[in-house]
Amino acid sequence: MTWGIGLIGATGIAVRAVIAPSRGRRDIAVRAVAALDRDRATAFGQRHGVRALPHYEDVVAAEDIDIVYISLHNSAHARWAQRAASAGKTVLVEKPLCLSLAECDALRDAERLHGGRTLEALPTLRHPWHGVVRHMLDAGRFGRLHGVRSRFAFQVPAPGGYRLRPELGGGIFLDSASYWLQALQDTVGLPPSGGIGTAQCTELRGVDHAFEAELPLLGEAKAVLSCSFSAHHTAEHVFEFDEAHVRVRGVLLPTAGAVPLNVAVRTTTGHTEITRTEPVSYYERQLDRVADLMSGRAGHWGAQLAAARPRIATMEGIHRTARREVRAGVFDMEHT
Repeated sequence: MTWGIGLIGATGIAVRAVIAPSRGRRDIAVRAVAALDRDRATAFGQRHGVRALPHYEDVVAAEDIDIVYISLHNSAHARWAQRAASAGKTVLVEKPLCLSLAECDALRDAERLHGGRTLEALPTLRHPWHGVVRHMLDAGRFGRLHGVRSRFAFQVPAPGGYRLRPELGGGIFLDSASYWLQALQDTVGLPPSGGIGTAQCTELRGVDHAFEAELPLLGEAKAVLSCSFSAHHTAEHVFEFDEAHVRVRGVLLPTAGAVPLNVAVRTTTGHTEITRTEPVSYYERQLDRVADLMSGRAGHWGAQLAAARPRIATMEGIHRTARREVRAGVFDMEHT
């Protein structure tokens, strides 16, 4: 059986995350696209061999569309995911799935009432490096965990884009929080509540271009996130134990293809060792998870949204209560 995907948003990420990895598959095919700009949707459809539809709602209503993929600005994710789930469709939504716990619960209600299913598009989910670190934790190999330090730096957004517009869910924290929290969830676990943050914002745009967050973990350990818009890409986690530091760099690089990651250990005695994970193509595995959900191989109904809910709650709490330090002037790429 072949399931049809409809795209809400004629975007570059739709090409990388759905169109490219779906080529050659027999179980999933991209069939339609809609964009706010109809000419853009038409050009996108011609370029990638899919039909262009006039409105987002047409994608949701199309009978040959089983899966709706949403890659709009962050503040529109929950609204269109809820509409698609209410139509009984399976929905793959770019991160963050939504911006508040209330939106997440509305999605859950739409699933329950209408039979739709919702997945957050987190291609890093269940990467093999998570299992390597979990084994170290479970075995107590390096003693107690004292903390996790995570750093993300993403390319400075183009002027006018939603990432520089707070009313559209822009800012570096909402751009990186899902990756941070998912990695914690799959390795050390998320606390039931808590977390604080400090946002550095420009007076002109009011959007956070740098953000520091801190989250208490079990015991006296804590997780710290540093993220910013920058000219240089960074994506790494460091786990600090009694007897070693364990570093995983380049955790988002496999989005470019199937490459391995190194889990690097340096003990307090100076010993070093490297564990290399199997190569993983993030976006191909993401479509595998969608196919598993469609075929009934992905566990019980509602499990995907249930896993996302604590991430959304933590993200919302930190973002909503963060101390905001406003700086006058125009965003300067060199500043970060």
